[in-house]
Amino acid sequence: MKKLQENWKAALPFLAALCRWIAVGALIGGVGGLVGSLFHLGVSCATGIRQAHPWILFLMPLGGLAVVGLYKLTHMEGKGTNAVIESVHFGRDVPVLLVPVIFLATVITHLVGGSAGREGAALQIGGGIGNEAGRLLRLGQKDLPLATLCGMSGVFAALFGTPLTATVFALEVISVGVFYYAGLLPCITASLTGYGVSRLMGIAPTRFLVMAPELDILTLLRVAGLAVLCALVSILFCRALHITEHVAEQKIKSPWLRAVMGAAALIGLSLLTGGDYNGAGMEVIRRAMEGEASAWAWLWKLAFTAITIGVGFKGGEVVPSFFVGATFGCAAGSLLGLPGGFGAALGLVGVFCGAVNCPLASVFLSIELFGEQGLLYFAVTCAITYLLSGYCGLYSSQTILYSKLRAEFINLRTKE
Repeated sequence: MKKLQENWKAALPFLAALCRWIAVGALIGGVGGLVGSLFHLGVSCATGIRQAHPWILFLMPLGGLAVVGLYKLTHMEGKGTNAVIESVHFGRDVPVLLVPVIFLATVITHLVGGSAGREGAALQIGGGIGNEAGRLLRLGQKDLPLATLCGMSGVFAALFGTPLTATVFALEVISVGVFYYAGLLPCITASLTGYGVSRLMGIAPTRFLVMAPELDILTLLRVAGLAVLCALVSILFCRALHITEHVAEQKIKSPWLRAVMGAAALIGLSLLTGGDYNGAGMEVIRRAMEGEASAWAWLWKLAFTAITIGVGFKGGEVVPSFFVGATFGCAAGSLLGLPGGFGAALGLVGVFCGAVNCPLASVFLSIELFGEQGLLYFAVTCAITYLLSGYCGLYSSQTILYSKLRAEFINLRTKE
């Protein structure tokens, strides 16, 4: 009896943690799912208005000024995904005002035709919601980062319809080489709750139908070759975004002038290319999955996104990385003898993996987007792109704790 009582007392903290984190995860995931769903609807509505009225493209300079003014008015300059990552690393607060600011700024960016996604903004929205909820619930200093991760998971899952990827991505993206296992239960609870809320609000998850070849050595070699190329493209994608932003800030000191000049450049490029590279570009991604993509579409999208983000417009980098990877994979895969649609799927996952340094999340992403067929091909692609992308990454606050070359603790930031 005494032994039983001792075992019961030892189990109580774990049972209490189970109940507490399920409740916290469900609460944050519910709020995140609601806000994330509204964000999805807002961006979709803005995109629909722009497509119905093409002349709105010429209002892009005004949109850029509005975004700059919004950030200056709220003193949110310099606050972004890196601030959310740093809040987990160092226990810093994420300004709750960042939630409505990035929400409105991203909708404005999509309305006027800027090239940006949604999921990067979702990390900021989710991080802000989770951090504020954790403070209101009076969570301790060591628990507050987990609440932030819950918010990231819940909003990401609501926007993209990939709850497992959202869970693993939030836990993996902070520190490469270390997985925050303590956050697994709260994050998957928040992710599933956010996903459920989005489905109740009528938001369909993103899915693609892609047929994968049977496993054989020749196809595996072709996949490996494509993965090597995708790693190079992921480096180019990250470097282009960082360099464009730094050059724009150094050469054009006024953020107002940067926004106007960048908008003028984007308008000119849009008229030149016919508008395929404005907004998120999900329709182009779908065409790539059907084996139809221009050979240079990936490079155009890279340029559009680098200018958009570099001059001060807001949004995410994740969907643009999907676009770049899918269109490059479709073109390059066909040259390597792979089916165009399958090459697009490999390229999407590979470039995403190289850009965010999250191989596990990338493998789960392939399952949720394309099904289990061809899983080994996607796993090989992620392994290669993770290694060959080196220490480049989209998020400069991301910490790489362990070397990609050997079992060695290095603790450095991703390179800009």
